[in-house]
Amino acid sequence: MKTTTQNQASSVNRMYCNFFGHQYTMSKKVTEHIKEYTCKCCKKQLTTNANGKLTDLTPTYQEINSVLERIYQVRVSRLKQARPQFSY
Repeated sequence: MKTTTQNQASSVNRMYCNFFGHQYTMSKKVTEHIKEYTCKCCKKQLTTNANGKLTDLTPTYQEINSVLERIYQVRVSRLKQARPQFSY
């Protein structure tokens, strides 16, 4: 019974988004330039591609984003360690 109610709610949310447009919020910051977004109503997920345009978050893009995030975190941590600390 719950699945029927959930399906009806999700179809209403999709209709709302089709009529009024999506309400995207940033769900994850992969790097400074690449972010993932999720619609508050219908839970549709998008990400920024190499050109800076929004694209559907497919499994391929999820894998790319996870690899980029790992590389970015390693790079940031190395830069923090290499930066000399000055005390005044």
